[in-house]
Amino acid sequence: MATELTKAMKGSLCHEFETGLTAADVWEAYGGLLVGNLIPKLLPEVFSKVELVEGDGGVGTILLVTFPPGTPGSETMEEKFIKVDNENYIKEALVTEGGFLDHGFQKYLVRIEIIGKGEKTSIIRSTIEYEVDHEHANNLPAVSTSGLATIAEAVTKYIKEQKALE
Repeated sequence: MATELTKAMKGSLCHEFETGLTAADVWEAYGGLLVGNLIPKLLPEVFSKVELVEGDGGVGTILLVTFPPGTPGSETMEEKFIKVDNENYIKEALVTEGGFLDHGFQKYLVRIEIIGKGEKTSIIRSTIEYEVDHEHANNLPAVSTSGLATIAEAVTKYIKEQKALE
């Protein structure tokens, strides 16, 4: 029974957003560092700053993300790209410092998959995987895909505007 109490609670949340853009076009923004540069410009209420600590956008890249003033919890978080699959359009970023880790989470991973759907559209599937110890289980309502959904919509709109200029 004691081992049951020490186990972490695991879970995941997923959000899908249809883009009206090809998977390759969407991956151009999500596959490297561009999305991190776009978010503070398009959505300063989500992230006020994203700084490159190390890397070139591939596996091992580390970003320092600063939340806007007044955001409850940590001021910053550090995330590391642990998977960047340019063929299947999948990126995984693991929070390594700050953010949810300051609130009892043992793991907080974001996976972005760009899934082609026909020739002219794709889906941005955003998944959060987490582990939290039992004593912090009341923090679970804070886990949400709403920020990722907002980012997907804003980045899609940005790409469409850029394509209209071409």
